[in-house]
Amino acid sequence: MGQYVAPIRDMQFVLHEFLNVTEEFKNLPKYQEIDTDIINQVLEEGAKFTQEVLFPLNHSGDREGCTFNAADKSVTTPKGFKEAYKQYVEGGWAALACDPEYGGQGLPITLNNSFYEMLNSSNQAWSMYPGLSHGAYECLLEHGTDDQKRLYLPKLVSGEWTGTMCLTEAHCGTDLGLLRSKAEPQGDGTYLITGSKIFISAGEHDISDNIVHLVLARLPDAPEGSKGISLFLVPKFMPNEDGSIGERNGIACGAIEEKMGIHGNSTCQMNLDNARATLIGQPHKGLQAMFVFMNAARLGVGMQSLGLTEVAYQNALAYAKDRIQMRSLSGVKAPDKPADPIIVHPDVRRMLLTAKAFAEGGRAFSSYVALQIDRELNHTDEDVRKEAADEVALPRQSSRPSSPTTAGSRRPKRCRSTAATATSPNGAWSSTCATRAST
Repeated sequence: MGQYVAPIRDMQFVLHEFLNVTEEFKNLPKYQEIDTDIINQVLEEGAKFTQEVLFPLNHSGDREGCTFNAADKSVTTPKGFKEAYKQYVEGGWAALACDPEYGGQGLPITLNNSFYEMLNSSNQAWSMYPGLSHGAYECLLEHGTDDQKRLYLPKLVSGEWTGTMCLTEAHCGTDLGLLRSKAEPQGDGTYLITGSKIFISAGEHDISDNIVHLVLARLPDAPEGSKGISLFLVPKFMPNEDGSIGERNGIACGAIEEKMGIHGNSTCQMNLDNARATLIGQPHKGLQAMFVFMNAARLGVGMQSLGLTEVAYQNALAYAKDRIQMRSLSGVKAPDKPADPIIVHPDVRRMLLTAKAFAEGGRAFSSYVALQIDRELNHTDEDVRKEAADEVALPRQSSRPSSPTTAGSRRPKRCRSTAATATSPNGAWSSTCATRAST
């Protein structure tokens, strides 16, 4: 079996010695009380959860995978996944960087970013379930109505409900202007959606009470192409006014795909048959609103790459120390063995150091980007906020600062990193999350 040890010291080096985040936080009113001890405690408890709870589930996740139950259109996750998610929610991890107004802990995205590296290193398939909820949370926070925020955000923030993005259809991949799903107005502010979506990660599962689908579809008067796309909120179960679960909605899983390496995550074909929905944002402006979700997903994919790079390096290093083959060119290194461990060979060491450099460089870069997002959203100086936004958007053709004429001209309205998506019961950012995780 493989191994994973969260690189806490490397993370601390990046946060404390390279980026000096606690000094940066002094200029961000929401985070002025975040000190080194809080950061280290969250990292240490996050390491315990990912190493001890999530990493061992890779075996059942890959061998057992998800099971589609055709009779009731449900999906059963691998053994241990549901229980691990319960621990994740009870530990307050889902709420780490979410808005306290909706039950979040309000910690910096920079810190949450490090935790998400641990999640992706320890079990990427499992981490896609809460990870996608983040995009749904961000999109509703930015474009949702007051009623949508009241009903859905506390549940997404708590982790009680999870979220998905439903874009792709069988006849169109990234060319979303060709999508055919239809939304019919009902005259009461709701819509009935008919259509089919494919490759929907975490589209159906048994780890949360409800699933909040963000669906792209067309209104009857929609113009052709991407300018005729609207965004809708389609819950698996319709919520009652008090937030409790109501009747089943007309959206269901038709099949699940097999994706190498993430058998533990349900990649679904989702069928909508008069599924009741509410509009998110403005009619025909759905793609613009969905880009909040898509940008979060893009950053999330980057964090998946970093997480997998780190765990691959750790296991390659362990293998290179154990596998024996030939003798070292500079003389015998393991006289008690018939050959030397391959780590003594220069080219193997070169490959290992290259992998380590990619992991450390990726960690530094992703942490820097997360810090810029924190600065964009929270810094007291408007010029600093704009500069940070430009850094995140990467609109320039060079790495040098652009002219005042172009700076900010392509800045997105909102862009956040792969922060977590849900709530701790007390709603305080303090080290609650860390202490709960150890109990």
